[in-house]
Amino acid sequence: MKRTRSQTKQAISNSVSESESVTASSSKLPFRAKKIPRISSSNKKKESEETLIPEASTKPSLPTPKALTSAGEMDLALHHLRSSDVLLAACIDTFPTPQFHRNRSPFFSLVKSIISQQLSNKASQSIEDRFVALCGGPHSVGPDSVLSLSAQQLRGVGISGPKATYLHDLASKYRDGLLSDCSILEMDDETLYKKLTMVKGIGPWSVHMFMIFTLHRPDVLPVGDLVVRRGVERLYGLKSLPQPSQMEKLCEKWKPYRSVGSWYMYRLVEAKGILPLPPTTSIL
Repeated sequence: MKRTRSQTKQAISNSVSESESVTASSSKLPFRAKKIPRISSSNKKKESEETLIPEASTKPSLPTPKALTSAGEMDLALHHLRSSDVLLAACIDTFPTPQFHRNRSPFFSLVKSIISQQLSNKASQSIEDRFVALCGGPHSVGPDSVLSLSAQQLRGVGISGPKATYLHDLASKYRDGLLSDCSILEMDDETLYKKLTMVKGIGPWSVHMFMIFTLHRPDVLPVGDLVVRRGVERLYGLKSLPQPSQMEKLCEKWKPYRSVGSWYMYRLVEAKGILPLPPTTSIL
């Protein structure tokens, strides 16, 4: 017997309902399903940050080396240099023992190094004297007094425009706390070099001279100093001035007293590379 269209639709509908009922009943689990919480994107980011952030690594600060003016330090330096370099030992035995004197504050010494750039000693001293008088005397030379002077006032005592800018930059870094006399005395050589070369007008050579002759640091090799290079050339009988890299290699044996070795290079050049004969004692 043929089905009508309405009977056919009803049969199909009943079949689908039975199929869904069977599927639903067969998919039931024998235990209660546990709801799994969704992880939000913010939680994922937080966990990722906690996982990826490394522990803060603090680089240990290097100790500040003893000044060459410390008790017994010069004797240790001379003993080390004599035993490590036979050629330098001849200089040590010929020339007088190095003498270092501190008669200026670090700030005043840095001011002086800026003023004296590319000038003869006589011209530099004349300008320095006028500058000190303008500040109100030696004890009045400080960051505040320098900042109170205009570029025009500084030019009036012989300080060029660029050097006036350098002095103001140095004084500003003192005023802002980036530098101070106390911090300079406590910094290790590497940190001090980085801090001072941030000042306009103060380059590697100025820093090296400051470290040797003002702070009396023991292990400074001014590889850019023409006189020290000339001294090394004469000491080792080189055919030409040594380059900085060659200076580092040749003077490696002087560590940790390369400042003292450099000091003797000045004396050697002053003597025109000829060591005077030691005095002889006549026997009557």
